[in-house]
Amino acid sequence: MKNARFWIVAIVGFALDQLTKFWTVQSFDQIGDTLPLWSGVFHLTYVQNPGAAFSFFSESGGWLRWLSLTVSVGLGIYALVVRLHPLEQVGFGCILAGAAGNGVDRFLFGYVVDFLDFRLIDFPVFNIADVAINIGIVLILLDTFQRSRPERTNNRKQTRQ
Repeated sequence: MKNARFWIVAIVGFALDQLTKFWTVQSFDQIGDTLPLWSGVFHLTYVQNPGAAFSFFSESGGWLRWLSLTVSVGLGIYALVVRLHPLEQVGFGCILAGAAGNGVDRFLFGYVVDFLDFRLIDFPVFNIADVAINIGIVLILLDTFQRSRPERTNNRKQTRQ
């Protein structure tokens, strides 16, 4: 199967995101309820986010759902057509998991369920999909820098000759 890592990461990441959101909705009675895991540092807090990351574009009018769908379909087609390097597969799989996870929320509910609440640094509440997207971006950048770096052994050989 072409790009098997991509599909495995995307499916597992999507499932993990949806399961944790389902657990959050079932476990908290109302929006804003919180469960301190480490008081003042890390809480689980139920939030409904109508916007993108950090609640940007909260008044977006629904175009974010279409962006999520476009990114998800585009990445799926890309993985079917192009043979990706292993690190790219994991990175793009993470991005697909996050885009699809948040996209499903936007289509079904009109908002994204967030619950990971780092209070030590006053960070906005987020979810597993957000984490997956950020990990994916870092992995793709890392892969790009690794593959664009010239081989050191070749440069040493050419310098000595």
